[in-house]
Amino acid sequence: MLAIIGGSGLSGLPGLDVTRREAVHTPYGAPSGPLTLGNFFGRSVMFLARHGDGHRIAPHEVNYRANLWAMRERKATTIVSVASVGGISSDLKPGTIVVPNQIIDYTWGRKSTYFEGDAPVTHVDFTEPYTPELRAQLLAAAADCGETVRARAVYATTQGPRLETAAEVDRLERDGADVVGMTGMPEAVLARELGLAYAAIAIVVNFAAGRGDSRDGIKVERIDDVLHHSMTRVLHIIQTLVASS
Repeated sequence: MLAIIGGSGLSGLPGLDVTRREAVHTPYGAPSGPLTLGNFFGRSVMFLARHGDGHRIAPHEVNYRANLWAMRERKATTIVSVASVGGISSDLKPGTIVVPNQIIDYTWGRKSTYFEGDAPVTHVDFTEPYTPELRAQLLAAAADCGETVRARAVYATTQGPRLETAAEVDRLERDGADVVGMTGMPEAVLARELGLAYAAIAIVVNFAAGRGDSRDGIKVERIDDVLHHSMTRVLHIIQTLVASS
């Protein structure tokens, strides 16, 4: 079953014919909210709002382990993550849609593995953090529905909830990052540990600090407008992905 994790700007899945909502208890505590299950363009789909009802859970407080565990327990095999990011590279202007292919993790203190305590020591391969086949399907869906996307990008995941300084963004750029967000990790690696196919689709909602019209400060009030106009395009891609599966 395909599961969609909605980030900022996607607290529900328009067009989902809901059949049930399930509150799932996990060994890692409570997920961000109940799982919503239903039919979406002829396919069974699961949805979870990463930040909970009313966007009340900050990125560093999301219970990523519970979220992924709950979805797998309810038979999810494939995860598409939707997120908002800041653009570091000069061509990544607000409104650009990105399907990242790499991650750099700058987070700290988050519960980032299932292999701890009495669990056996396990090292998962994370050379390619996003499932290549699922990325290819997302890119094909974008092409099929006529939506232009950036096919490769390095996603820098920062701790949050504050935004970055201009100097920090300079460092991220030197490290090779193209976009910056706060929820890419540990979500991706936890999916890998559980054997779930995982890929992300991200909306650039602002220039990162010190870039473009964020040179002197990020204009937070503009982000909602970008999300509103761009999320329709993201949903178009997801609908095409589901319909073609």
